[in-house]
Amino acid sequence: MCGIVGYIGARQAVEVIMDGLSRLEYRGYDSAGVAVNDGREIVIEKKKGRLQLLEEELKVKPLCGCMGIGHTRWATHGEPSDANSHPHSDETCSLAVVHNGIIENYLEIKSELKKNGVVFKSETDTEVVSHLIDFYYSGDLLDAVYKTLERVRGAYALGVIHKDRPDVLIAARKDSPLVIGVGEGENFIASDIPALLKYTKNVYLLEDGDVAVLTRDTIEVYDLQRKKVSKELTEITWDLESATKGGYPHFMIKEIYEQPHGIKETITRRLDENGLVRFDDIKLTREDLAEIESIYIVACGTAYHAGMVGRKAIEKIARIKVETDISSEFRYDTPFIDEKTLVILVSQSGETLDTLAALREAKKRGARTLAITNVMGSSIAREAEHVIYTWAGPEISVASTKAYTTQITCLFMLALDMAFKKDVLDLESYRTLLEKLKEVPEKIEAVIENEPQVRQIADKLVNVEHGFFIGRGMDYCIALEGSLKMKEISYVHTEAFAAGELKHGTIALIEPGTPVIALATQQNLFEKSISNIKEVKARGAYVIGITVEGNTLIEQVADDVLYVPRVDDLFAGLVGVVYLQLLAYHVSAMKGLDVDKPRNLAKSVTVE
Repeated sequence: MCGIVGYIGARQAVEVIMDGLSRLEYRGYDSAGVAVNDGREIVIEKKKGRLQLLEEELKVKPLCGCMGIGHTRWATHGEPSDANSHPHSDETCSLAVVHNGIIENYLEIKSELKKNGVVFKSETDTEVVSHLIDFYYSGDLLDAVYKTLERVRGAYALGVIHKDRPDVLIAARKDSPLVIGVGEGENFIASDIPALLKYTKNVYLLEDGDVAVLTRDTIEVYDLQRKKVSKELTEITWDLESATKGGYPHFMIKEIYEQPHGIKETITRRLDENGLVRFDDIKLTREDLAEIESIYIVACGTAYHAGMVGRKAIEKIARIKVETDISSEFRYDTPFIDEKTLVILVSQSGETLDTLAALREAKKRGARTLAITNVMGSSIAREAEHVIYTWAGPEISVASTKAYTTQITCLFMLALDMAFKKDVLDLESYRTLLEKLKEVPEKIEAVIENEPQVRQIADKLVNVEHGFFIGRGMDYCIALEGSLKMKEISYVHTEAFAAGELKHGTIALIEPGTPVIALATQQNLFEKSISNIKEVKARGAYVIGITVEGNTLIEQVADDVLYVPRVDDLFAGLVGVVYLQLLAYHVSAMKGLDVDKPRNLAKSVTVE
């Protein structure tokens, strides 16, 4: 959440910063601002609302200067407002600061500063940083930043500029992502790579405790002990076009359409010359697996739903007991983990703070750790013992689609690898399941071809306020994700339930016209699912059934039916969920909502 862009070079800073911020809008925000050093003073302009409002203000009040910082804010401390927007300054506006994260001891510091006569202009935690830097500043900006970092507790990605130093931009990072873009005669900072791709593909990935000093021609990075550290230059392999809409009306629909390619890439990049799964970045041998007594899959939101599918996959294929837990609960639940436990952390961004905290708790208790993420060099990827990268490509829409399905694909492949190494599957059975997984991309393409039918059904849901998703077994996991998609982008209150639980209370909410999306893709549970559909249909529900081709019996109990191409039960949900993504997308689009930037949400959640 929140976006940071900083620039120092020969270009007009505002143009670079605003362009970069526009490419970070997917992260979620409710205000935006920029600060520029014009060679004499720091000039700040910031506005509540969308970036367009700030752009219009800058046309009236242009800011000139070749060094500056910008920010899109997602409100945590203090309501969305001009005053609470970043950048923040000291009382004389001699410096400006942008910040992602949370300063946990800001009230203590704020009280102290107030006693010294400092007057605050906002309700934010960030403003204490700008005043602290000013308090410690005596001509050495880097020294003032270091002394400030010694005082604050919490998470931060910081960009700092000062009127006395038009040649220096300072950045610092702890528990909140920040990268440095390396150019020729110009350098950049940003909270995510898409902001930089127009200008450079060469980046330094800052790590916790890094403090960077940027000039036009140099970049120096130090640790918290003020010792200089060397950084490895990373070249970004995807281009700007991958992070643009490419003719689609929204990123979300583009990313839904990209799923067959992403899943295919995720599979084929991991096959060796014998056609077997090979994970180059993990070293779990037969002996290692023999020592593992339990597995936890820990994640948040959509990634947690992927983990639920992964749990069933590992248990069914590899016959290993698995627990799933929500990251924000995991470290407070005193989980039973030790050196004989494998903890799998799933995160699209690799920066999800709750998941990162769970990872650190697992390591502290001696557990083995494995990350599944879409972002190379992210915090979770770097700190985990092992990492599996999905190959989804950049995902821009706040509502995750292709990251989710590629996460599930990785978990299926991990289950196959574990099963084979533990001799649970013989080579023939292993190859058979792997071949069926390789069929998933073309099955999803067939689902996408049915988009016109999904659009017709979506038209019937545009004005509904409540609905339910039901399923059994693997379908229940998929129902949870479908419900979340409908809530987060269409603002329709929906709940997902294991279908057999309806009669234990929830069915009291079913009344004539209530939409129920019923998943019934599991052949061994199909008849049971039909019975559950009859229960809601008898109370007047409008039922949308999703099942596998050939299960035409469902047409007798459902009002509309969407068919998934014939596929193994294990992978039917992975294919069928695309219908739920399309359904949520079209309901949102028909309502005229901001599909890619749903209210109150952020792409990367870097606060607890």
